[in-house]
Amino acid sequence: MSLHQIAVSHSFLLSSRSAYTLNPLLFSKRNRFRISLSHSRFTSIKHRSFAVAVSDNGIFTSPELAKSFDFTSEERIYNWWLSQGYFRPKFDWESDPFVISMPPPNVTGSLHMGHAMFVTLEDIMVRYHRMRGRPTLWLPGTDHAGIATQLVVERMLASEGIKRVELGRDEFEKRVWEWKEKYGGTITNQIKRLGASCDWTRECFTLDEQLSRAVIEAFIRLHEKGLIYQGSYMVNWSPKLQTAVSDLEVEYSEEPGTLYYIKYRVAGGSSDFLTIATTRPETLFGDVAIAVHPQDERYSKYVGKMAIVPMTYGRHVPIISDKYVDKDFGTGVLKISPGHDHNDYVLARKLGLPILNVMNKDGTLNEVAGLYCGLDRFEARKKLWSDLEETDLAVKMEPHSLRVPRSQRGGEVIEPLVSKQWFVTMQPLAEKALLAVEKGELTIIPERFEKIYNHWLTNIKDWCISRQLWWGHRIPVWYIVGNDCEEEYIVARSAEEALMRARDKYGKDVEVYQDPDVLDTWFSSALWPFSTLGWPDELAEDFKRFYPTTMLETGHDILFFWVARMVMMGIEFTGTVPFSYVYLHGLIRDSQGRKMSKTLGNVIDPLDTIKEFGTDALRFTLALGTSGQDLNLSTERLTANKAFTNKLWNAGKFLLQVLPNRDNVSGWQNIEACKFNTEGYLLRLPLPECWVVSKLHMLIDAVTESYNKFFFGDVGREIYDFFWGDFADWYIEASKARIYHSGDDSVALVAQTVLLYVFENILKLLHPFMPFVTEELWQALPNRREALIISSWPQTALPRSTDLVKRFENLQALTRAIRNARAEYSVEPAKRVTASIVGSEEVIQYISEEKEVLALLSKLDLDNIHFADSPPEDAKQSVHLIASEGLEAYLPLADMVDISAEVQRLTKRLSKMQTEYEGLKARLNSPKFIEKAPKDVVRGVQEKAAEAEEKINLTKNRLALLKSTVMLLQ
Repeated sequence: MSLHQIAVSHSFLLSSRSAYTLNPLLFSKRNRFRISLSHSRFTSIKHRSFAVAVSDNGIFTSPELAKSFDFTSEERIYNWWLSQGYFRPKFDWESDPFVISMPPPNVTGSLHMGHAMFVTLEDIMVRYHRMRGRPTLWLPGTDHAGIATQLVVERMLASEGIKRVELGRDEFEKRVWEWKEKYGGTITNQIKRLGASCDWTRECFTLDEQLSRAVIEAFIRLHEKGLIYQGSYMVNWSPKLQTAVSDLEVEYSEEPGTLYYIKYRVAGGSSDFLTIATTRPETLFGDVAIAVHPQDERYSKYVGKMAIVPMTYGRHVPIISDKYVDKDFGTGVLKISPGHDHNDYVLARKLGLPILNVMNKDGTLNEVAGLYCGLDRFEARKKLWSDLEETDLAVKMEPHSLRVPRSQRGGEVIEPLVSKQWFVTMQPLAEKALLAVEKGELTIIPERFEKIYNHWLTNIKDWCISRQLWWGHRIPVWYIVGNDCEEEYIVARSAEEALMRARDKYGKDVEVYQDPDVLDTWFSSALWPFSTLGWPDELAEDFKRFYPTTMLETGHDILFFWVARMVMMGIEFTGTVPFSYVYLHGLIRDSQGRKMSKTLGNVIDPLDTIKEFGTDALRFTLALGTSGQDLNLSTERLTANKAFTNKLWNAGKFLLQVLPNRDNVSGWQNIEACKFNTEGYLLRLPLPECWVVSKLHMLIDAVTESYNKFFFGDVGREIYDFFWGDFADWYIEASKARIYHSGDDSVALVAQTVLLYVFENILKLLHPFMPFVTEELWQALPNRREALIISSWPQTALPRSTDLVKRFENLQALTRAIRNARAEYSVEPAKRVTASIVGSEEVIQYISEEKEVLALLSKLDLDNIHFADSPPEDAKQSVHLIASEGLEAYLPLADMVDISAEVQRLTKRLSKMQTEYEGLKARLNSPKFIEKAPKDVVRGVQEKAAEAEEKINLTKNRLALLKSTVMLLQ
């Protein structure tokens, strides 16, 4: 059946019973709309009226006017979205809102791949749900980053020769605010460059007045419930930053160190001594006991006696036994220095031992260290060892690998130190957070992180929330001037309130001063999902509309830093889990799987990547990962996805060439009247059209389900495979037979309609991943009534025909078989060959109906394609192809190659292969080679020999076929 006959057979387009009315004049031979179908006519069209109209607005560029998508237009498109208010939630949509609170990047930050990852994933979610018709709020903001920001400004002042303490607190804070106003917006602008469709009118900063009010309220409420207390406990102290840091802000690294063996004499006139191995000899001034294991017979006789601490003028400490001691470490004797070791601190509190601190807060030794007072901790170590050697108390030094704690911010070695700090009691808060996951109120994706979440909360320690900084939320605690007892304090919302309470209690003449410390930055960010929506004012419009939020997306490395704390605080202050889902992404590594670092020189800058590959290619690459898994980022992947962007662009260019002009009103009326949501309509489409529409409808369902399950990697791969593998490589090529070669406008119309329908749905499905190129292409298509960003998501559960899909897959298999044969026999690309297609009556019927498509895709001679139910007479002189069960093809050899020349070429090739094969066999037959060569080398030669033998047999078979053909032709 010809394409002309197909048009006649599809009388549904003309039927008065059709639910979709078309202009009947369109299909009359006299009055078809005039659109030339010659190839030269289409390729000569350069500037359609609609393309010019789109480009004239200065925002969008049509593919007809540009060879490829111009990355520089991304900012123009973004600013247009912003100006149209598309990022703000639409309250007239009757659906539950979809809300994400952006993980607030540090105000000191500059865009890195971690930011690019979270922006990409969150923007995908937001754009998808916006297109699904949900009021969508993505709330952005930045974090004041107490330690990081103070460090930056202190370094800036140091370059001017100014120290923080010289300025004073108020002036220093003023300088930090000035720095923030000047440089603090850098990260925000860079996030915009990634296409983040946040509601920037609601942008927040953790030191904003509203958020600061929430922080003070949270502190006061926790204190009133007895969950905040002040006490002296072991903390991680940063001598350089002069502040305590969280356990989570300490990074441990394996580094080479030294184990020092020191003699401790046993008191009581004995000449005995115990040798102790330590990595930190300078802390011996804080020793309060010597411990051995109760079952260590080597030292049992010393338990209960006293030992003399070296270099302390004879200070005695008890020798005790405890199972805490590791008999196999060092000498099996342990010095207990509870003021400078977390484990010793726990043991000392259990046993009631005293706690001695030998360290000042700047990392120098204090007066407890005697002659070593004032020395830096590492200088003191060197001098002490030298003095121990002189007094014959040093035994030996030996190399030892250390697990060194370093500050995540400053990089210096952390000092365990007992310090007076403010703490939050975590256990009652953690119990509720654990229950939220257990009851299904909170879902963590991927699920395996639930175990880690549960383990951390089950074993949680109290949270040290005070920091000895000047930049941050000042602790809302006031003390009485002249009262040395800091156990008496006043918690208040303001200095005025604190003074009023102090006067009520202590008299009118009393004066107060505020605690100099600030709160841990993570304390304020733990309130982020609700403080940004107006809490503690629970009547605030945003709080009522958008809380609790829907999703929290972030890196798995801050599950404890931030996520768990938000869950605890959200339940505590609002009675509700602050979000329903937690989506955790992995780290981004280089192509070799290494963590990116400046030291390795493998850091990939997102902004440089955008300049070279475009934002869409970067986003698509990042989104193809699996939740919770680290992603290896390579130039090859980015290059491939840039090519994907170009393929989309070229597909758009093709569509604009073959679609009717914008001013062809009747043509567009008929195209827009065609619908694809009824099974009857679908089944009356020609085979390639029915196939591609069915595949599209399957794709929509699969992609929508994957979006809903947050399987974004699956979404990207499914769309990529359909667009490139099905639409671009197969249907666009098949459509050219309709448009360029059918000579029938009605047939061309079917192809045009399907091309547009499939392409615009691809743009919709892909928009959350690649927003810029899809919006640009969408705007270039005629009759766009709204922007792609707010267009409706494709309908699901649309009709499809699996039977007709299988039929077209048979046609594809046949085409592939013919293409492979042409390649194998090196047939010139332009040469059209004869073919006999053999199959059952049913198969031949539907394959023959697509004769023009088969000829175009397989480069067959259209006038010499024969269909039959049995092999042709010249079968023995033909290449026999089996495409699928019940479908075969025969390609006459004489029609494909110069047989005599091919026989000569293959004969020479066979001789060369035979020589190479014999050489390999000779090596394998040599006992010396088999015995002496490495096994992998022998295996490699065996594999080469097997491969060579297979090629020889194939070449012999081909030669035999060619020679037999020559004989038959003579």
